Amino acid sequence: MLARLIELLVRFRVIALILGVCLFGVSLVIGQSLNFDRSIDNMFAPGDPLLAPYLRLKEVFGGNEVVLAVYPDPDLFAESGEGMDRLIAIREQITALDGIRDVLSIDRPIGREIVNPDNNRALKLRDTFAGLTHNEAGTIAALVCILVPDNESKETRTEIIDQIRSIVSEQPGGMITGEPVMVVDGFRYVEEDGARLGWATSLLLGLVILIAFRSVRWVIAAIAVVQLTLWLTQAGLAVAGFQLSMVSSMLTAIVTVIGVATVTHILIRFREFRAAGLDAEPALIETGKLLAAPIFWACATDAVGFSALMITKVGPVHDFGVMMAVGAMMVIISVCLLVPGIILIGNFGGDAGRIWGEGRLDGGLDLTVKWVERHPVFIVVFSIIMLTAAIVGSTRLEVESDFTKNFREGAPIVVAYDYVEENLGGAGVWDIMLPAPENLDWPYISKVHQLELKLREEAPELTQTLSLADAIMAGSPLDLEAIRFNVLRNRAISMGMSTFQSEMPGILAALHAEDPEHPGQYWFRIMLLSHERRDAKEKKALIEKVQAIAADFDYGEPTAEEKAEGAVAEQTPQVTGFFVLLTYLIDSLIADQWRAFLIAIGGISLMMLLAVRDLRYALLALVPNVLPVLVVTGCIGLFGVKINMGAAMIAAVSLGLSVDSSLHYIIGFQRALAKGLTVTGAIAEVQQSVGRALVFATIALILGFSVLCFSNFIPTVYFGVLVSLTMLGGLFGNLILLPLLLRWTTWDKPAPPEPSVAAEG
Repeated sequence: MLARLIELLVRFRVIALILGVCLFGVSLVIGQSLNFDRSIDNMFAPGDPLLAPYLRLKEVFGGNEVVLAVYPDPDLFAESGEGMDRLIAIREQITALDGIRDVLSIDRPIGREIVNPDNNRALKLRDTFAGLTHNEAGTIAALVCILVPDNESKETRTEIIDQIRSIVSEQPGGMITGEPVMVVDGFRYVEEDGARLGWATSLLLGLVILIAFRSVRWVIAAIAVVQLTLWLTQAGLAVAGFQLSMVSSMLTAIVTVIGVATVTHILIRFREFRAAGLDAEPALIETGKLLAAPIFWACATDAVGFSALMITKVGPVHDFGVMMAVGAMMVIISVCLLVPGIILIGNFGGDAGRIWGEGRLDGGLDLTVKWVERHPVFIVVFSIIMLTAAIVGSTRLEVESDFTKNFREGAPIVVAYDYVEENLGGAGVWDIMLPAPENLDWPYISKVHQLELKLREEAPELTQTLSLADAIMAGSPLDLEAIRFNVLRNRAISMGMSTFQSEMPGILAALHAEDPEHPGQYWFRIMLLSHERRDAKEKKALIEKVQAIAADFDYGEPTAEEKAEGAVAEQTPQVTGFFVLLTYLIDSLIADQWRAFLIAIGGISLMMLLAVRDLRYALLALVPNVLPVLVVTGCIGLFGVKINMGAAMIAAVSLGLSVDSSLHYIIGFQRALAKGLTVTGAIAEVQQSVGRALVFATIALILGFSVLCFSNFIPTVYFGVLVSLTMLGGLFGNLILLPLLLRWTTWDKPAPPEPSVAAEG
């Protein structure tokens, strides 16, 4: 039946090609509606304990995203007011943007009076907000831009960030920082990579095929298969309601890998049948009969390997597994529809030439077989040493918590972070949420003030702690700590709150607000600043220290009435914010990756068993592919390379890609045995036929992945390099370790007894 289907595809190749072109047009239109999910909280599992406080912070304070706009200005506090007028003009420009809730700058709330050196209130405000709204020397201005939630703005986050950047960049040396900027720039690079790297990878691989085999038809076939697969996949995802994420740029690269590898196998076999004297159409039919099963099972094992990522609770990784599983199976459809028509329509340019140096490759593959026969002990010992090193390295893995390391050093966001952390202090913004009364009074303000003093003393890694308490105490005309009576203090606090409510309502709402889900329950916010560009261990230790200090905060027992209304139920201090989420982001991504890897091993083993119908061979196929994955992962730990988003997912992905080679090899080995060859003869034949295709495909794919090294998003670079290394290791495993294992586990069939003389008579 399979042979009949292949004959029909070849016979009706023109119709199939037209259908493929039509599908490309339709999918091109539908795929345009595929959008990006740009939320950072989607990178965490729904039940992650880090997520609940963050979502509460967003809910209570109406979004908690902060962008810090900075620019140098030696005249910032000049008595002439020139610098302050400039600051006020910039603040008003940014405040007028849709998507900006409010902007905190040093001119608020007393305006140009802040430059008066004889105004004690101005001096207190300047001293309190140093490190946030300006530097200690008063030569750098900073504006804290508080964004409204995504769903309340007509402008996208990207548009808002670009508008702020445009305004600030009008000042010499102006730049912006903040976690929202990093996330927006990260997605910007990912989106650019998806469009640019897709065509670049396809064109590079096409150029490799053209140079190697000197056939324009096969170049067109490879590129067409990849592009149709990509658009079919994207159209299917759009219809199903999926969204792209920060890891989605890898979709293009992996689909390219599978598509080009498949076309390369077809090309090599087609060329062999043509060399044997068959015409083009019969040669393609025979190629289809020979490769249909290996190609189907290779794509199926890819899909199963990628599907293992669906067990993770992290949204983007789960969706990435779905995307790749769909893409792997779409390769089959694209090959069936396009290859027969592209290769056979017309009678020119369909034959591929031999690669320069191919004769030496054939000799090298033959020598490999002999070398494996002579040095089995060396191969086993070397494999054990590599496995041991991999295990040791895996125990030393460290995650990358500095999100700025996801960008190249010269990227605007990295330059901005370096500038802010060197001249202002910390650029990492995070928060403490404290339970609070509806009406702030001196006992509460003083307790918050004492908490901040304790934070500054016991957690000196914090470069700044600021809250409404600081603003009230610094902005009050009177020294609240010097006043003896709480009635007078409370009166001063009430006046300060009224000023905030009338002049800076957006800032007030971002610092003290009622929980909309629990009416009567109020929260107070302390903003923390610390260095973003620090080691993960240091950042986690700081977060734990702050959590311990905040946990001791207690502003008083609730009244009987409050208890009856349940207004203070489960209201405890919370430490959260972008800084906290980004510190633990990679931990969240890799939490389920080893489990996904084990499930991928199980699923691929089952698919291999169905393909080769021999449990022994199904298990053997895993060895030369699992080992390179473990070795590459171990080397990451041994060489001190920190795991980022690109490195976090290579295990299941690499296994799914590299096991294809084992599948082709084992099926070829079984067919050689079925022809009556000995084990040694079968390995020698497969090494020459399948082995040659594996070498060509792997080299082409590594060159294709090299395009990822030009990405502006470093995790994409890591992914390309690490998967290439894994595939290169898989090539050596399939050409050296797998033949050895097949030799050890397969025995020649006994020769049939020679007929006796009597029988002959």
